[in-house]
Amino acid sequence: MLENVSLFAAIPAHYLVQLEKLSVLRKYPKNTVLVTEGDESTHLYIVRKGTASAYLNNEDGRQVNLNYMHEGDYFGELSLLDGKPRSASVITVTECEIVLISKTSFHELLHVHPEFAMLMLTELTRRIRELTDSVKDMALLDVYGRVSSALEKLSDDKKRIHSPKITHQDIANMVGSSREMVSRIMKQLLIGEYIEQCSGYIEIKKTLPRYW
Repeated sequence: MLENVSLFAAIPAHYLVQLEKLSVLRKYPKNTVLVTEGDESTHLYIVRKGTASAYLNNEDGRQVNLNYMHEGDYFGELSLLDGKPRSASVITVTECEIVLISKTSFHELLHVHPEFAMLMLTELTRRIRELTDSVKDMALLDVYGRVSSALEKLSDDKKRIHSPKITHQDIANMVGSSREMVSRIMKQLLIGEYIEQCSGYIEIKKTLPRYW
């Protein structure tokens, strides 16, 4: 399993085998909160099967979805690095199998394999760039543009957004808008043949508008 995770690409196979023996595999049903913002950190989480979502809640209970994580994705590394509480909450979107690596094993990996630390820096830099792009979208694009950007981020290399079905409320939570506004935009994108609702997925047919 771990050899398929980008974070461990530079780690020797024999060490990954040892690390897997020290890890724990757990299964969670849909809609299970895996970690809560503000919790103390004890493990690195790796998605083996299923889909999970990272999100934030404000004092009014409004939720903002940060991203969706699939097989091979991971979370929890920031708190393991700086020792501070979790920066976001994570919930399962489908049934999930999650591999848990303890804080002790994670720190040992950093000390024993310096190349892992360098790869970690590269991965963190990539995430910072993605965050910068998201902030830029929120600041400079109108709602149409933010919806377009969200759809592109959710799509695969064939421009398809697969199940589990992403609801209009999910998209609204990602772009900081209302469900009603997102529903109107999605309808216009369908009418304009920018997207097509297929069986089990949405397909992006042509370049999505940044402004309307």
